[in-house]
Amino acid sequence: QVTLVESGGGLVQAGGSLRLTCAASGVSVDHWGMAWIRQDPGKERELVGGIKWDSGSTKYTDSVKGRFTISRDDAKDTVTLQMNSLQPNDTAVYSCARDRQRRRSWISTAPASYSFWGQGTQVTVSP
Repeated sequence: QVTLVESGGGLVQAGGSLRLTCAASGVSVDHWGMAWIRQDPGKERELVGGIKWDSGSTKYTDSVKGRFTISRDDAKDTVTLQMNSLQPNDTAVYSCARDRQRRRSWISTAPASYSFWGQGTQVTVSP
């Protein structure tokens, strides 16, 4: 069974930090671009951060640049998202996802480019 299990979400006050972890099971992340994508009810999915399959580059949506960091450990099939200086508008369900194209040479910012196999983890930031 293919799953991506996200953990680390929760309730935090504005200015706080959380570290999200995505653990792959039944599927490898090695040689695949990975991303964290969030969705708030009534809003479209938004790619928060993406990392290229070879860890050679990362990309972030403008609102989180300088606050969030995505990283990966292919030996452990895990992807993490370190979130600092959290703000109320960061509140959403955060999901990790794997690129549909193996070894893509660039990072797609379109959520439709990724496959989702997990339930996501809720992040709630209070004022």
